[in-house]
Amino acid sequence: MKTLALASTALLAVAGVAQAGTVRVTVAEYSAKTGPYFQEVVEKFEAAHPDIDVEIEVVPWDNLLQKLTTDISAGANADLSIIGTRWLVDFVEQGIAEPLDGYMDAAFKDRFIPTFLTPSVMDDKTYGLPIAASARALYYNKTLFEEAGIDAPPATWAELEEDAKKISALGDGRFGFGLQGKEIETDVYYYYGMWSQGAEILMDGKSGLSSPGALEAARLYKRLIDEGATQPGVTSYSREDVQNLFKQGKLGMVMTAPFLSNQIRDEAPDLQYGVAPIPAGEGGARGTYGVTDSIIMFQNSQNKDEAFQFLDFLFQTPQRVAFTVNEGFLPVEKEEAADPHFVDDADLKVFTSLLADARFAPVIAGWEEIADITTNALQSVYLGQAEPDAALKAAAERADAILAQ
Repeated sequence: MKTLALASTALLAVAGVAQAGTVRVTVAEYSAKTGPYFQEVVEKFEAAHPDIDVEIEVVPWDNLLQKLTTDISAGANADLSIIGTRWLVDFVEQGIAEPLDGYMDAAFKDRFIPTFLTPSVMDDKTYGLPIAASARALYYNKTLFEEAGIDAPPATWAELEEDAKKISALGDGRFGFGLQGKEIETDVYYYYGMWSQGAEILMDGKSGLSSPGALEAARLYKRLIDEGATQPGVTSYSREDVQNLFKQGKLGMVMTAPFLSNQIRDEAPDLQYGVAPIPAGEGGARGTYGVTDSIIMFQNSQNKDEAFQFLDFLFQTPQRVAFTVNEGFLPVEKEEAADPHFVDDADLKVFTSLLADARFAPVIAGWEEIADITTNALQSVYLGQAEPDAALKAAAERADAILAQ
């Protein structure tokens, strides 16, 4: 996000390139269904608003931040864009995001479940709307559990460790616990264990990485690796890689988001699986990762009124239900959450039950850099290149330096 600081002057100085009445929207690609969904919404919107045209550009998620940075630098950004909510503080500090409060009335704001709207509110101003939301839970393979003589999913990390060893002992390329160690959310996979040990990402304004709970979680994960309770070579496995192993029936357990249920339904319909809460620590502490992506309006948009009309349409219940069902996310609006699909879905009930324990990525400047520091430290531990105490202490010192800026 450092490049955005250089881009902000260009953004504010350059007029939007869209013609009056044309709303341009940059959309993150969540799945093969994303593009078709938005095109269908555009057709419905344009039929109801014949004086407004909408242009959609779908961008792969991994390329989205670089795409936005480049467009902002050139003053060629769209009117609206999906972003990771964790990026929002940088957009706000650089004057890139438009406050939306002047466009929203009380009824519009009341559509949202507060848990998911709050991360986009800064200094009492709403800079984004939650377009996608999820939490994390434990998926487990019922067939492998039965073969290993395990009756129920683990309630604690100690039980998970024992269960994972039993499943790995089955052999034949099957492993107990899928541990992610590559790319996006490698740090998050570690936070599950850290939160269960009573540690937090930030503690009294400083990094919690060198706290006793954080160190215990790192030792636990390294012990799982050394005991053969995980798949080998964890630093070569991204979130998608461990999910694929689970869908192939090769993992006993994996922690991930609700969208895996959709993938299993479409790609591995015969897989016998269950969804359970993330295990608790010995003291009963537990934490899941709550995630929102937001859609923002750019401050240099020349079509703000038209852009908000599209947002209003996008966040009406029929459009929201269709999007959330397609992508396998959690509902962000009250009426949306009352739809039978969400009320009756057993998997989603587990995820929604965990929202009381949800933590969100800190909305602070420099967060992406801190997350990268954490990931690098964990990878050195997983590879046996550094001891947990030394790696996390060094990472905490680097994080604290960023926090102090």
